[in-house]
Amino acid sequence: MYWIYLCLAILFEVAGTTTMKLSEGFTKVMPSVLLILFYIYSLYFLTLTLKSIEVSIAYAIWSGMGIIIITLIGFMYFNESVSLLKIVVIALIIIGVVTLNMTGEKEANASKSTLEEHIK
Repeated sequence: MYWIYLCLAILFEVAGTTTMKLSEGFTKVMPSVLLILFYIYSLYFLTLTLKSIEVSIAYAIWSGMGIIIITLIGFMYFNESVSLLKIVVIALIIIGVVTLNMTGEKEANASKSTLEEHIK
């Protein structure tokens, strides 16, 4: 369930960032209101996520996936430039998020094994 909360947090963060661009510096009312609401929901779901997932893992995934999705939206919707450097850096973010997630799972399993040994 907490992974669903994290996905919702990411989606609301992406929606908030997109409406931030559309608000044109808070000069458009509706995107400005939506921006605030989307970020409130994003932080709400991120907070629920932290009940089960370590903050370092959750935040890395939240921010990393947000960067990736927003970059794609920027390329496709806002016609932002695409360069090899941007693509390489986004690939490094993906590698970092995956590696951090795998490391967190290994550490959790190691801690569980150690705890089970102490109980016996």
